[in-house]
Amino acid sequence: MKVSKAQAAENRQGILDAAARLYRERGLTGVGVADITRDAGLTHGGLYRHFESKDALVREACARAFDWSIAPLDGHTPNASVADRIQSYLSPQHRDAPGSGCPAAALAVDAARAGGELSQVFAEGIERNIQRFAQLLADAEPAMPAVSAGTAPQDADKTTAAATAATHRAHAMQVLATMVGGLVLARATAAAQPGLSEEILITLQDQLIRLLDTPSA
Repeated sequence: MKVSKAQAAENRQGILDAAARLYRERGLTGVGVADITRDAGLTHGGLYRHFESKDALVREACARAFDWSIAPLDGHTPNASVADRIQSYLSPQHRDAPGSGCPAAALAVDAARAGGELSQVFAEGIERNIQRFAQLLADAEPAMPAVSAGTAPQDADKTTAAATAATHRAHAMQVLATMVGGLVLARATAAAQPGLSEEILITLQDQLIRLLDTPSA
């Protein structure tokens, strides 16, 4: 039976959603095509009507997974502070639900091993998250007082703005890398030593929030 364009698009999206979740839960090598199509409610052969290869599906699914962001900047949780986002990321709930969480923590090692085009997908996704989190840090800072006319050259203002943006970017990298690494360690230790896993989460929450509350950081 012929499938309408709308139904075909819905089927394709269902495959991508299923793959993005399953890959984060089980890793790229732990999921087969049959697992994905079954989860999406489709037949095995149907996948190749939408994707030219499994590698193409992997790339698109990983790109889809990067729709998740700690700082979405799209109107979701607009009142969440930086501290709120850190606590949400480094939480038992996020630790225990990789399928709906951060793709970097779930799949970065797989992407590094795969290299090539998949590495590019991850580089683009990680760059977007760095930019978004840097903007979140900038938005969280008190507005700088206006400079009186004639007291500072325009070039000096541009230099100051560039230096501030560079500082926010560096802090964003530092915080995001710490959170991703901490989440990976918390997941790796949760089954055998849940107390250690919780300690990692709580300790890093505290340290990162203190870091961002320190003016000289």
